[in-house]
Amino acid sequence: MSRTAGLLLGFAADRLLGDPRRFHPVAGFGQLAGRVERRLYADSRAAGTAYAGLLVGSTAAAGVLAERLVRDRPVAGTLLTAAATWAVLGGRSLEREAEVMAGYLEKKEIAAARVRLGYLCSRDATDLEADELARATVESVAENTSDACVAPLLWGGMLGIPGLIGYRAANTLDAMVGYKSARYRNFGWCAARLDDVLNLLPSRLCAALTGVAAGRPGETWRVWQRDASKHPSPNAGPVEAAFAGALDLRLGGTNTYGDEVEDRGSLGDGLPPTVPDIRRTAALARRVGYAAAATAAILALRPRRTSQVED
Repeated sequence: MSRTAGLLLGFAADRLLGDPRRFHPVAGFGQLAGRVERRLYADSRAAGTAYAGLLVGSTAAAGVLAERLVRDRPVAGTLLTAAATWAVLGGRSLEREAEVMAGYLEKKEIAAARVRLGYLCSRDATDLEADELARATVESVAENTSDACVAPLLWGGMLGIPGLIGYRAANTLDAMVGYKSARYRNFGWCAARLDDVLNLLPSRLCAALTGVAAGRPGETWRVWQRDASKHPSPNAGPVEAAFAGALDLRLGGTNTYGDEVEDRGSLGDGLPPTVPDIRRTAALARRVGYAAAATAAILALRPRRTSQVED
């Protein structure tokens, strides 16, 4: 029961407080990863595999050790799981970013919105106008609902603290080095593939929960199954297609990332997003988060073998 209680307490902390404002553990991990990168970097997949294996493996191992230390102390186990859950979740902060973007665009402060979009994604916003900024925001909120909320909760429900922090470590490394740039095409390959694998199940759970949370499971499923493969990402595709079906929008199109231009196809049958759709998307993401927390809590209640770490 301590794992379930800890997950729900941590989720509640994220909803009430958002990300820790100072001494954020994920930011600290990112700084450590940057220092390790400077020591281990080489333009090879082998070096990148060693880098990702060391950082993700040691983080997950620390989670295993932490659970062993508190397995006979349920209150301590609950609090430690809650702290880990709060640290790795980003649902409330994602919602706040969507609200900020909506506010700028509602006030027609396009220049400020272009700058602020960088808090959500790496898309080039230089020439984007209000509706394209709205589309970028809707798509980023959809994709990050899976990465920042559903995925850590799912791995936490299945594996406890090692799942929570191990997933976040892998996802952070992907955000740092998982690019197809000249520097990271080889070195970041392992981090990117590991993140893809770890998000295969969560992204599909997120897509399914999206249909339920929106009250449109049939339409969401239809668009997801028809359009997800048009997206170049195996995990963002199902989530963005599901949000398109759930909100009756048409997402996708051509995006620019630095020197790269990416065609994400056309997802959904509705009209392209406009500024009011940002708040609709944030509200749906919030409901998906609650559904994911309930799913994780149920998973955490399942009996575990005696050879595993017990609550």
